[in-house]
Amino acid sequence: QVHLVESGGGLVQAGDSLRLSCAASVRTLSGYRMAWFRQAPGKEREFVASIGWNVGSTNYADSVKGRFFISRDNAKNTVYLQMNSLKPEDTAIYYCASRTTQSSVYDYWGQGTQVTVSS
Repeated sequence: QVHLVESGGGLVQAGDSLRLSCAASVRTLSGYRMAWFRQAPGKEREFVASIGWNVGSTNYADSVKGRFFISRDNAKNTVYLQMNSLKPEDTAIYYCASRTTQSSVYDYWGQGTQVTVSS
């Protein structure tokens, strides 16, 4: 039972930066892995980035490597996605998700936040 709420989306121009936040309503995220996914209109949902809560190990999709950075604040039970050098193709609804280390499936999802990048 993890409730996730995303925020920080908006309309920006190509080349701009944006930081998304995901607040988790749970006692602790220890033993969890948090991730960001995105879905553009007419396309399948795709993985963006993930981070382990304990050690902080990260993983990124090739399309965002070097531009996006995922991080977490253990005290606030919040995960962030720093998005730099944004491109129009980054336009999508961004979702926060979580799973335990035992599971291969992300069980909990937020409602999403819209990111629109104009050229």
